[in-house]
Amino acid sequence: MDNHSSATEFCLRGFPGSQDLRSTLFALFFFFYLVTLMGNMVIITIISVDRRLQSPMYFFLTHLSVLEILITTIIVPVMLWGLLLPGMQTISLTGCVVQLFLYLAVGTTEFTLLGAMAVDRYVAVCDPLRYNIIMTSRTCNSVVIVSWLFGFLSEIWPVYATFQFTFCKSNLLDHFYCDRGQLLQLSCDDTLFTEFILFLMAVFIIIGSLTPTIVSYSYIISTILKIPSASGRRKAFSTCASHFTFVVIGYGSCLFLYVKPKQTQAAEYNRVASLLVSVVTPFLNPFIFTLRNDKVKEALGDGVKRCCHLLKD
Repeated sequence: MDNHSSATEFCLRGFPGSQDLRSTLFALFFFFYLVTLMGNMVIITIISVDRRLQSPMYFFLTHLSVLEILITTIIVPVMLWGLLLPGMQTISLTGCVVQLFLYLAVGTTEFTLLGAMAVDRYVAVCDPLRYNIIMTSRTCNSVVIVSWLFGFLSEIWPVYATFQFTFCKSNLLDHFYCDRGQLLQLSCDDTLFTEFILFLMAVFIIIGSLTPTIVSYSYIISTILKIPSASGRRKAFSTCASHFTFVVIGYGSCLFLYVKPKQTQAAEYNRVASLLVSVVTPFLNPFIFTLRNDKVKEALGDGVKRCCHLLKD
């Protein structure tokens, strides 16, 4: 490429290595993807049909499962196709813009929703008598709508700013998707100021949604410790355990990936962190919210029994 033209398509390097390694990775990630789709679809279906799960917590969980399906579907099929190709995979400039925007928008929506879920658990544990008054259907719908709108609207400028640069150094992205850090490395322009603004926005979104989670769980833990009986403490904590586990895994991986002053970080570092966000976390979501939640386990068991009875009949 010459110094005056900008890339109109990009080559995704993906996972370098032998064809045997790529075939193994394809089988592994394809398995993860199928389990993610089926597991989260099962959660959505169970919550939709079981009347015991018609509460704000499970309403939010339905949307969280939808977001997990979306975030892995935005990334993984492209990654799998790249592992099958003998050469390097190409993606158009438009495709790159769409993929990056959807990935960031869905991720931001998820952070916002996780913060709202933490507040929901705070009200359930610390103010149970007023729970049904505070967490009404109207409130829950409003929270979800605001989360989705904020997620998508807040990422318009960052993506627009990223693609205002001229990508004339190369069109090779050392990643399995259109990673912003890799895109900025290809720019011939000075990206330092934009990277700093993007860093501040990442801090605002991630830390901003993490703050209500930390505050809520501080009060939750304090309230639980005041419960005199051990069985009461276990029951109270069981209502929060799934969400807390997911928060630790989700925020932990994203803090490593996005909250750093320099967007253009080592490719291997970005690849591993991106796998945690787009593959591992969505894969674990169904297990976290079923194995650590008694109500979901009961509903799932009843659903399996009903299916068995229908098959016998």
